Amino acid sequence: MKKHRVFLSLPFKLLAAVAIGMILGLVLRDADQTAAASALLNILVTIKFILGQLINFCVPLIIIGFVAPSITRMGASASRMLAVAVGLAYLSSIGAAFFSMTAGYALIPGLSIVTITEGLKTLPEVIFELEIPQIMSVMSALVFSIMLGLAAAWTKAQRVTGLLEEFQQIVLSLVEKIIIPLLPLFIGTTFCGLAYEGSITRQLPVFVQVIVLVLAGHFIWMGLLYLFAGIYAKENPFQVIRHYGPAYLTAVGTMSSAATLGVALECAGKAKPLRKDMVRFGIPLFANIHLCGSVLTEVFFCMTVSKILYGSLPTLGSMILFCLLLGVFAIGAPGVPGGTVMASLGIITGILKFDHSGTALMLTIFALQDSFGTACNITGDGALTLILSGYAKRHHIMEQDLPGSYDF
Repeated sequence: MKKHRVFLSLPFKLLAAVAIGMILGLVLRDADQTAAASALLNILVTIKFILGQLINFCVPLIIIGFVAPSITRMGASASRMLAVAVGLAYLSSIGAAFFSMTAGYALIPGLSIVTITEGLKTLPEVIFELEIPQIMSVMSALVFSIMLGLAAAWTKAQRVTGLLEEFQQIVLSLVEKIIIPLLPLFIGTTFCGLAYEGSITRQLPVFVQVIVLVLAGHFIWMGLLYLFAGIYAKENPFQVIRHYGPAYLTAVGTMSSAATLGVALECAGKAKPLRKDMVRFGIPLFANIHLCGSVLTEVFFCMTVSKILYGSLPTLGSMILFCLLLGVFAIGAPGVPGGTVMASLGIITGILKFDHSGTALMLTIFALQDSFGTACNITGDGALTLILSGYAKRHHIMEQDLPGSYDF
């Protein structure tokens, strides 16, 4: 019976999707000239596009459905908890940035990096583009949720509060019955495309030294976050992080904190040290404002590109200013693939003085590991939610009763 449950579990489905997708992509790459292979690849690319559209459409609904009702439940404590959450996200991001900067000055001068990234195949065009626009952008949904939740809490609007509670149950049902069942298929088609292009076999080794160092940095920073969170909340952080395997895998496959939101909620909901009201409030919020892994990666890669193209690392003053501003841009960056680096291109060119070649190389190598940066972001959210739970406990903020079933 237990073995049967393992095969039906989400982690097994995600791992199977990754393996099947990679194998299929490599087979299609070898059989590229056959009509059957071309037809199958066209179908897979189209499925991936449609699933991506559907998942992205649901993201603003998830944010509104979780953040706004969570704020109304906190009542008088809403403003304070929101300020604490945003402060935690910023401190984690700039902490990761300065950690990465220090490692960059110590390690980059001794590295020898190959910069050849040619030879990738191009995926075929989508057969038909079924556009499913979001009802609003992710950032608009986040701001709308915060303003609506705060206003409803301040005015004690009972009808709006009740409506938001019902809407949250609707969104929970969408996550459970649509998003999570579709994720393995979406991730499988994503890895199939990566294997066909050659990103896995050819592009990844290009900056293997830098990527390995950045991955090590991710795990060190996550370890520090969970260690501090456990000490502050007086809880065992392992009881939180042990549930985050499916969320980490999903983030690697989707390269999007927003698209991983449903699985992250499921994982955090199973962690006993996390208060359920803080999970519903913190996880959707942090998925869009806490991008510590992406920030850590961007800082190290910016320093690497500067060394490769311009022969020297940026000055300490420039890097300090860059790190402080990057923390702000990370809060406003969309939780989508490449969102952090795209949002911060202005300070990359303005402060670090990168030209077109520098920004192009930066975007290329950032894309090589973007999935792992996203996984660090989403896993780190559990640590910040543990801190929120500890803060609420220390300041005697009553735990709010949650209507309906929480567990997926």
